[in-house]
Amino acid sequence: MFATLMGKALVPVGLAVTGFMVVCCLILYSVIREDLHRGEIVHATNLADTILKSTRYAMHKSDRETLATIIRNVGEQKGVDHVRIFNKKGVVIYSARTNEISRQVDKNTEGCVVCHTGPAPISNLGTMQQARTFKNRDGLDVMAITAPIYNEPDCSSAACHVHPPDQKVLGTLDIGLLRIERDRSLGMLRIQMIVFTVMTLILTIGGVTALLRRNVFLPIQRLRDYVDSSEKTGDIPQKPPHLPHDLDIIAIRYYNLKVDTADKKPRPEKPA
Repeated sequence: MFATLMGKALVPVGLAVTGFMVVCCLILYSVIREDLHRGEIVHATNLADTILKSTRYAMHKSDRETLATIIRNVGEQKGVDHVRIFNKKGVVIYSARTNEISRQVDKNTEGCVVCHTGPAPISNLGTMQQARTFKNRDGLDVMAITAPIYNEPDCSSAACHVHPPDQKVLGTLDIGLLRIERDRSLGMLRIQMIVFTVMTLILTIGGVTALLRRNVFLPIQRLRDYVDSSEKTGDIPQKPPHLPHDLDIIAIRYYNLKVDTADKKPRPEKPA
């Protein structure tokens, strides 16, 4: 293939187009994946804020039954892996899973160690710092948000359980969302990108091949056939066929050269 002009022209074009498409698809895929990840974090953060606002009234009234019902109902929603609230000591006091209640949370686990890196826990975290990803006990990907429950003025002055005003954090809400839909979307995106890349390569290389064959390779082949036929006969060749672009100039110059060469040849003398 590389020995022919067509192979030398088409193979580099095919490799260049393939490399360009692969690089562009990888960059686009990484950008879309990062956008989906950020969207997951925003969705989980908004859901955590909604839960905190929904449970605030029950917390003020010390209505544990209503608070437990809210946590349990949220945990039963599709795509939710876990929902739990633990106090400042790291003990789970509310959870959608009853077997987690009263369990001590390890502060060295991912999601807790971010706040507990120093002697005093960090009370303020950005949205991206609150997020963490891991695999649950079923081997499924989970994206979790840890949202601190702050001690606001109406909390420190509540009649049910008074908290000192200097206590910044009362507890923490931990909510985890399954990434099944996100993984499914990325899987479909990969398939679509592969199909799009293959179709683009076929159309691009096919179109380039057709154009080069029509405008370059066939005219070159006609020029070569014309030169070969002229060399075989040795006589003054016929006028060259009309060829496109520079090939027509080459054919005309070759014809003029053959005609001039034939005119300069010595003619045989006639016998006396």
